Amino acid sequence: MGSNVITSSKTFCNILRSLQDDERKDSIPYDEDMQILKINGEYSSVLSSYCGNRPVFICEKIVEKVIEPEDDRMDETSSCPEDESHVLQADLGPQALTLMKARQLLSWYTISQNTNVSSVDNCTLQPLWVRCDMSDPAGTSWLGAETLSFGNKMTGVKLYSVTCKGSTVDRGSFVSLDELKQEHKKRHHPSSMVIKGNARYNLFGSTVVENTRIESQNSVTLDFKWSHVERILETPPLSSTATLNIKVACGDMRSPMFQVYRELEFLQILADGLRTGETEWMEPLETKSAVELIKAYLEELQTTAKTLQDQTEKPAEVSKMKTESDTSIFNSFMERGDLDFVEQLWVRMKKSVTSYQDIRDCLKLVIDALRYGDIKPWIHRDSSSSLSKLILQSYHQQIDHVSLTELTPVHMLLEMGLDKMRKDYINYLIGEELTTLNHLSYYLSTEVDLQEQVSRTRKLHHLLEIMVTCSTFLGLPYDRLFFLTQSCLQYYKICPYDEDHEFKLQVKPALITHFYQKEHPVVWGVEVSSGQGPREVRTSLQLSDKSLVDHAIFETDYPNETVSGNNEEPAYFTTMMCCSLVNFA
Repeated sequence: MGSNVITSSKTFCNILRSLQDDERKDSIPYDEDMQILKINGEYSSVLSSYCGNRPVFICEKIVEKVIEPEDDRMDETSSCPEDESHVLQADLGPQALTLMKARQLLSWYTISQNTNVSSVDNCTLQPLWVRCDMSDPAGTSWLGAETLSFGNKMTGVKLYSVTCKGSTVDRGSFVSLDELKQEHKKRHHPSSMVIKGNARYNLFGSTVVENTRIESQNSVTLDFKWSHVERILETPPLSSTATLNIKVACGDMRSPMFQVYRELEFLQILADGLRTGETEWMEPLETKSAVELIKAYLEELQTTAKTLQDQTEKPAEVSKMKTESDTSIFNSFMERGDLDFVEQLWVRMKKSVTSYQDIRDCLKLVIDALRYGDIKPWIHRDSSSSLSKLILQSYHQQIDHVSLTELTPVHMLLEMGLDKMRKDYINYLIGEELTTLNHLSYYLSTEVDLQEQVSRTRKLHHLLEIMVTCSTFLGLPYDRLFFLTQSCLQYYKICPYDEDHEFKLQVKPALITHFYQKEHPVVWGVEVSSGQGPREVRTSLQLSDKSLVDHAIFETDYPNETVSGNNEEPAYFTTMMCCSLVNFA
């Protein structure tokens, strides 16, 4: 019997080692119905509290999918039972092993790490976690093991168990703080214990409709950590460490930035058209054609130029443009009163252009007016578009020939939009004193190609969406907005555009007490710990509004996909995590 266990341990250890050493693989089959995954601990909210983002092994059951062949599909009128085996099975998600099998795998892992077992070729392995089917009375959902080392020597293992219960509103059924401390004392007999609390509140994001959670692409959650917990589900004290987790997706019609987003969307359409040669035009916002709008604007400029009131009427012209352009509530943040000639053209064309011919005809009208001296428009000194360069040449009655063929007009219009939108973003960020031109140099560079310029402009827009959410919704003070701006700018200098990224910002709880003190947490936890360094052991309790175990279905009045809705007391799932320390003699 002992030799069989050693042999099985060796085989299992070799499989884990091969997966650990092969950087190209992230999974490997084991036996007939199991697989071993190599992933980061953050993959699971349960494991992340113990493993963080360290790599771990996860062992789980494989569920075979039976796919019905086209020729064998059951006739609509057939009810033959034998045809049922051909039905396409739904994806059941990760599946658990029996508790007995999980314990066997962990015993093999532990033997493989024990340097006192001479017949095993010991090597330090990543932590192993096994999904369990919760068939025991305690409802064990995970078992785990992690090697302890002192220098190069493996000295023991930590064994973990995670038990879960379905959701309930009955506060009396929760483990009390005293019971949690007694459980820790029973396992570890510590001379002293440290008790820490944690909680998460959902400030902005998902909503509840008819007892069902509807997730939003935007979310702002608030994480608390504190010491000296006195009771289960206590409100985090003002001495807590509080961190905002901010995830904002662009394009929400309810956002004050929506009209600016639509402008960016048109910019992206032009960039895609340059890249692919095909363009899906947006619906025009004007009843007049693009050519009619540009003709009218040029005639207005010519008429104005003939009067002696030219200089005094320029501000009125700008003011008029403000009322003609987008009337979003975000105008108070971003609308500029210094739109130059090229920017005025962009504002009109983005609302009315529906074809390449429109762009070509509009630009031809403008270039002809410049060539014949019909207009003498002003532009910003730092304008960098091709049209701006032609305007500068027109001041000296000398304009280069421009061939408005193929994609050249689109290229010119895209430059005009980039110039205008970058100035919009600069106007807001520097006007609010959130950054400086030096810190924006990466985003404003015209030395890179147009596609990269558009990509960097999208990053700036995403940054502004985040700032608007934090300033208008959360009302964060200047110092926090400044810090968050710098954090976002640094992130996007080295990372690709990513609306799923969560930006983190530490805040003082006193700044946002009105958001959470009368609310219920979506996650609340307490942890009892003792020992130090690698020999630290922990016993913890987590209460959550949705299950932390993704391979379990709970038979309860409050299933995973629902929350308590308008109930005064929300329903919570209970997850308890325990740890045992085993030393190798």
